[in-house]
Amino acid sequence: MSLQKIIATSALLLFIAPAAALTDKDKSDCEQQTNPSLKVATCTRILAGGNLPKDLQVFGHYHRGLGLLLQDKLDDAIVEFNKALEADSSHARSYNSRGNAWRHKGELDLAIADFNEAIRLDPNFSFPYNGRAAAFHDKGDLDRAIADFTEVIRLDPTLAAPYNNRAIVWRDKGEFDRALEDTNEALRRDPKNVVVYSTRGEIWRMKGDLDRALADQDAAIRLDSQSPLPFLTRGDTHRYRGEFSLAIADYDQALRVSPNYIPAYVGRGLTFEKQGDLARAKAEYIKALNARTEFRGDVAASSLATARARLAAFESGAPQPVIPAAPTRVTSPDSIPTPPVTVPAPVAAATAQGRRIALVIGNAAYRNARVLTNPEHDAEVVAASLRAVGFDAVTLIEDGTRDKMISALRAFASDAERADWAVVYYSGHGMEVFGTNYLIPVDAKLALDRDVQPETVALDQVMTSVEGAKKLKLILIDACRTNPFLAQMRRTSSLEVGVATGPAARGAPAAVGSDHGGLGAIKVSGATLVVYAAKHGQTALDGQGNNSPFAVALVQRIATPNVEINKLFRLVRDDVYEATAGRQEPYTYGSLPGREDFFFVQK
Repeated sequence: MSLQKIIATSALLLFIAPAAALTDKDKSDCEQQTNPSLKVATCTRILAGGNLPKDLQVFGHYHRGLGLLLQDKLDDAIVEFNKALEADSSHARSYNSRGNAWRHKGELDLAIADFNEAIRLDPNFSFPYNGRAAAFHDKGDLDRAIADFTEVIRLDPTLAAPYNNRAIVWRDKGEFDRALEDTNEALRRDPKNVVVYSTRGEIWRMKGDLDRALADQDAAIRLDSQSPLPFLTRGDTHRYRGEFSLAIADYDQALRVSPNYIPAYVGRGLTFEKQGDLARAKAEYIKALNARTEFRGDVAASSLATARARLAAFESGAPQPVIPAAPTRVTSPDSIPTPPVTVPAPVAAATAQGRRIALVIGNAAYRNARVLTNPEHDAEVVAASLRAVGFDAVTLIEDGTRDKMISALRAFASDAERADWAVVYYSGHGMEVFGTNYLIPVDAKLALDRDVQPETVALDQVMTSVEGAKKLKLILIDACRTNPFLAQMRRTSSLEVGVATGPAARGAPAAVGSDHGGLGAIKVSGATLVVYAAKHGQTALDGQGNNSPFAVALVQRIATPNVEINKLFRLVRDDVYEATAGRQEPYTYGSLPGREDFFFVQK
């Protein structure tokens, strides 16, 4: 279970009602939170009475909105919160809950505006600080998220949830030890909190210690055997470890506790798939898609995306990659074993896709920084794979100096104006400076922070190079390794320099000399996709074989016929996630127009 899924779950519990309300058995059906359908129906009956006093109007619309929010009927929920605010424009809780609805719709600026108003109306109301923290987290402003969770702790230091939520953000920043400190604080306040044990188990997993992850998941199950979440996460851990029968038993129990629990169906499917039983895996993915449940939040949505992609891969008829079990305890914090990969057999050119070109760059032999093992091999195998699937022209640049990279990008930009697809793949060192991402040529010295712009290549320049393509622009960045220049780079200005360990990074940049993660967030428009090898807070791991985990997954999937490109990169994401036990999760920015599908191979 990903970090963002857990923070969404725990944040939802916190912003809807305080702990006392959740345990009050005398609450009315309109106020209760466990049965959204009953809640909405009861509140509707109350509102149907007519001629209601203002306080009862606010009560009815507010709680009906909460019930709709629990059902993920976000637009309807917003309507109800609007009505509550029409009756009482000073109702801070309606602003707070409407902010949560906006956040789940992805309208983060509107969400933050509502949380700000709720805080203005009631500065001691902790829930909007929590909601605003979650919105900042979604925007990638992790430092502000931490500040708001810290304010929740200040307002009520007895609560476990804000410590748990802040731990999740620390984990997103790659600050695992600080994350563990916060989960330990949360458990001191609430020693029987199942969510916190689940969070801490995930942190241990991110540190590569599956034994301790399993111990925390066991503790969560002992405390609450009626919740599906601990069984799900423990099942995932058993699957990563290659303990398939134990994984299936946990998913089965999760479904006994919560029938139609979508993530458990998908977990069973992934387990059967790793066992080579594709027929049973397919049946589980279909069950997930057909599940009848009104709870389809972040966890279920991600699982459904996986189910759709896996089914598309099965229908292609292509052999499925074999993903070995992850190490129980990692021997290196920044690398994992990777298998050898084979360039796919050549296929007929996809004429329906038009003229397709690619620029592939692999920087390994750095002159003034740590030499990398994978990029040279990654670039060669990716270039060969693109040629195999019918690309018309593939330019391979190895160990590019800045002049060589700039020259190649200019030539590629000119060629892209006559192409339908333009693809750039980069493997090597990268960094973020004050919100701008840079790829690092092999001749960079970076003795001073002000040398970054003249000695590196801005990702914006890479994006410009594909802009002329008529149909699809695709950029693949496997540059999320620790920035080797941080220790030596002297600060001369107010610029802040981060390391390249993240997706599209969502975190605020770190000061020179820190060990902050994250290529900076980017804005993507048009028919453009930018795929990062790892999301924020995660190190894109080196491969202990010739290739990185991301390159391995890309090459194994690129020739899968008749799988639309969004689904194909979902497969790449899931394969990397599986191979690394969730320590690395590729992240995709951008979207493609619905009027046309794109395929690497179409038959």
